[in-house]
Amino acid sequence: MSVVLRGGITGGFLHRRHNTSSVITRRITSVRATAGAGGINPTVAVKRPTWLPGLDPPPYLDGKLAGDYGFDPLGLGEDPESLKWYVQAELVHSRFAMLGVAGILFTDLLRTTGIRDLPVWYEAGAVKFDFASTKTLIVVQFLLMGFAEMKRYMDFVSPGSQAKEESFFFGIQAAFEGLEPGYPGGPLLNPLGLAKDIKNAHDWKLKEIKNGRLAMMAMLGFFVQASVTHTGPIENLVEHLSNPWHKTIIQTLFTSS
Repeated sequence: MSVVLRGGITGGFLHRRHNTSSVITRRITSVRATAGAGGINPTVAVKRPTWLPGLDPPPYLDGKLAGDYGFDPLGLGEDPESLKWYVQAELVHSRFAMLGVAGILFTDLLRTTGIRDLPVWYEAGAVKFDFASTKTLIVVQFLLMGFAEMKRYMDFVSPGSQAKEESFFFGIQAAFEGLEPGYPGGPLLNPLGLAKDIKNAHDWKLKEIKNGRLAMMAMLGFFVQASVTHTGPIENLVEHLSNPWHKTIIQTLFTSS
């Protein structure tokens, strides 16, 4: 998952806007002021939160990106063009993770409470449907996802090109007009009109990427949970609440091993 850029996962939920413990002071420039016969060189300091207090972020992560806390230990973002693509990759993975977490929790709640007879989330892909065969569903999914990803990539390469009248989008290009690459707009994908001025929507972007990183961590937890306990997250939560001192992650890992 593309979470190593713009602060990484850790920075997403450890950072607090007013938490001065995670603020570093970096020397940006010196301004020479002349007072009388002598001169002074006061340092202009800029406060910036980082994922690890006291650590200088790499120069290519200058804090302009939403959720940038200087986290890139592998140096994947040194190339500016690669950085742009990693930003989009993290954004897409975040959105898929948020949808996945919401879907897993909702269906698992229905299954656990007995409202609906549903399979546990990690076995849902093996369910046979009456309206179409598995092969048909796979082909349809490849076609639809391939088309959507192709349009997204073309908009990344040439921003705004997919909203033009001559672009092929079944005649509804205006409804999908993007605000900028990675942030689609229009009445279909932005019905509430949030962040219409995308250039000044830093707070909205920051909230989305923070929630997306948290969702990716939650998905990783769901994977490990399913592998170890062979149950869904709601069942795990209910079991823990029934005996919180003895039904914990530590006891579960030791028992499973």
